[in-house]
Amino acid sequence: MAHENVIEMREITKVFGEFVANDKINLNLRRGEIHALLGENGAGKSTLMNMLAGLLEPTSGQILVNGQPVKLDSPSKAASLGIGMVHQHFMLVEAFTVAENIILGSEKTNSFGVLDLDKAIKEIKDLSERYGLAVDPRAKIEDISVGAQQRVEILKTLYRGADILIFDEPTAVLTPSEIEELENIMKNLVKEGKSIILITHKLDEIRAVADRVTVIRRGKSIETVGIEGATNKDLAEMMVGRSVSFTTAKEPAQPKDVVLSIKDLEVAENRGVLAVKGLSLDVRAGEIVGIAGIDGNGQSELIQAITGLRKVKSGSVSIKGKEVLGLSPRKITEMQVSHVPEDRHRDGLVLEMMLAENIALQTYYKAPLSNRGVLNYNQITSYARKLMEEFDVRAASELVPASALSGGNQQKAIIAREVDRNPDLLIVSQPTRGLDVGAIEYIHKRLIEERDKGKAVLVVSFELDEILNLSDRIAVIHDGKIQGIVKPEETDKQELGILMAGGELKKGEVHV
Repeated sequence: MAHENVIEMREITKVFGEFVANDKINLNLRRGEIHALLGENGAGKSTLMNMLAGLLEPTSGQILVNGQPVKLDSPSKAASLGIGMVHQHFMLVEAFTVAENIILGSEKTNSFGVLDLDKAIKEIKDLSERYGLAVDPRAKIEDISVGAQQRVEILKTLYRGADILIFDEPTAVLTPSEIEELENIMKNLVKEGKSIILITHKLDEIRAVADRVTVIRRGKSIETVGIEGATNKDLAEMMVGRSVSFTTAKEPAQPKDVVLSIKDLEVAENRGVLAVKGLSLDVRAGEIVGIAGIDGNGQSELIQAITGLRKVKSGSVSIKGKEVLGLSPRKITEMQVSHVPEDRHRDGLVLEMMLAENIALQTYYKAPLSNRGVLNYNQITSYARKLMEEFDVRAASELVPASALSGGNQQKAIIAREVDRNPDLLIVSQPTRGLDVGAIEYIHKRLIEERDKGKAVLVVSFELDEILNLSDRIAVIHDGKIQGIVKPEETDKQELGILMAGGELKKGEVHV
């Protein structure tokens, strides 16, 4: 008879130096279930799953697969036992095709010892059709969407014969429609006999797909409960150990002078095709303007143009009345502009550098962090410790590389660096991507505090709840143009969705 639990993790402890990442955690995964692992940023979720995937070894404790004790000392050993992990940050080679990425490390050859790519492509097509994972095996990774890249990561694990799949924060970079698609994919996988552990802190997603949830807090397992009957409020309180508010109270905005003025802006994307098409928008001191839109409608190019990271075709961008087009990113930041980029790994951090160095990236050349070109590391580290405490950035110390932090703590470090500079204009792309409900609550409060201090705040987010919660005005972008500007109290997700799809709203009626 098959064992009911395909995975049992008993009293698992993992220690790094003096830091206890996991402290006697217990977790079991039943055959054919989706089991959510819920916890704050830095709670130890990914560390625990990295041990199950063979990337780390426990300091103590025992792992059983199908009732048998095992030693998972490498990813290949985990894969041989049917365990595969879909990582939060994709492990793909952008210059390779989809098929080349999927077979990498598991290449099959013909009788002459030559790579049989056509056979691999057929197998990949069969797998993609069976599990509803639509991909083009011959497309290059750099040319496909983020959602498609996620499907490639899932196919990689299935191609290697995984029956137990670990999804590590799988929706952190997905749009709402891609999230819904992924939820359906997970349900299909379970119907086909797979078992899934879903690492997340998004409560709605857990309730949409999971059967049970294990909550861990600061490295310890708190409780395992069935999803039925558990409310978002219950789960949030278990996760953070206190009551959490899902909406942020704020007074009506008191907007003053225009800080950011964009006029008839045209910006091309990497291939030379116009991504921003004659866009005009103002952001005033003392207000938060949210930009809502489906990914790929010019948001990234717009923000890059404002911050000096991308050349523009035509138009004007002025900050406090001064034209900034043609200025370097540093010249623009020195005009009291802060920028939290959408991709924290590519644009927000230097992952190999210390956390303290990353926190100092915008101000390292100024006193007291440096003196006549010589860095003052005592000041840099004490400054980092101050911001880590204020913004609850959790790490073993300020001296660890940025790559050692969880995704959510990396995001909090960037927000700490940018908000602490006391900007007149704060530009934030995907502010809470990868953050738990407690951290989201805190970041939203900080952004509203900045508004109340008279700062101009521009927020780009794919999370419509976030846009509705934070914004004083919502500018909906479609096909590189502002499709409409609405007030959050006078609209809803449905109306925003119509504008995002290129429709119009007239006199309370919908016209598409």
